[in-house]
Amino acid sequence: MKDRKYQLLYKQAQSMLEGESDMIANMANMSALIHETFGFWWTGFYRVRTTPESEKEVLVLGPFQGPLACSRIAYGKGVCGTAWANASTVTVPDVELFPGHIACSSASRSEIVVPIFKDGKVIAVLDIDSAELDTFDDTDVFWLEKIAALL
Repeated sequence: MKDRKYQLLYKQAQSMLEGESDMIANMANMSALIHETFGFWWTGFYRVRTTPESEKEVLVLGPFQGPLACSRIAYGKGVCGTAWANASTVTVPDVELFPGHIACSSASRSEIVVPIFKDGKVIAVLDIDSAELDTFDDTDVFWLEKIAALL
């Protein structure tokens, strides 16, 4: 069932992104598409940006669906910062057991973060939180990485 939903979502994402080059527009529609398809607690993006204050790169909140979120996340911090630093997907069955988890919402129970690459460098991450424990598995990893590669 989940695999079939992802297959359809992937086809919809391909169609939706066709001909649109603006990354923010694509992230906005992609977060809405994923969020509406699965009903996750929070679905969105953080973009790698350089802050004018410190000239350091941080993850800055991008388009999302769901309740309020953290605006900035440091490199290597929390699940998002870890996925960015490792340049690999991180799946967390219980966020309370993840060392250094950043609790933007106490309702979040499990999480998956998928890096988005351009020219071999992480430029953003797709972050999805669930209100249920142990929501994400290898099926989610496979399809979300494939969907993220479309951006």
